[in-house]
Amino acid sequence: MRTLATVVATALAFGMAARITELVLDCRDPAGLAAWWAEVLGYEVVGTEDDGSVEIGPPGQEPKGVVPTIVFGPVADPTPGKLRLHLDLNATDRSQAEELQRLRDLGATPVDVGQGPLSEAMSWHVLADPEGNEFCLLRSTVEPLGP
Repeated sequence: MRTLATVVATALAFGMAARITELVLDCRDPAGLAAWWAEVLGYEVVGTEDDGSVEIGPPGQEPKGVVPTIVFGPVADPTPGKLRLHLDLNATDRSQAEELQRLRDLGATPVDVGQGPLSEAMSWHVLADPEGNEFCLLRSTVEPLGP
């Protein structure tokens, strides 16, 4: 059986790789949700469209840069059920508990998806943004993005 690393290495060696450049999230209030996520991630608005879509990304990053941007696109209907994709976040300059408090202060709400209590084996918090999109806050910290 081929591992993911083998598949990726083969794709890169033969120039067959693709890269994620944008994540698109349908939402009812693109400007509001983009502002919320920009505050959470330390991003800035990098573009808007006539249809009301708003794109955010790391400050100073060139278009289609290394870090994917997030596009918030307008839809009239709420999300019909659980998303099949969610974001995992790691704090960069504080503990998980401190970041959890910051996210809660910004309006994130805890969500029970059957994950059970926080423990050594289950070391993440499941939260929802103001429109109910679930994301996780992981225990480990990571280096912040460079300038």
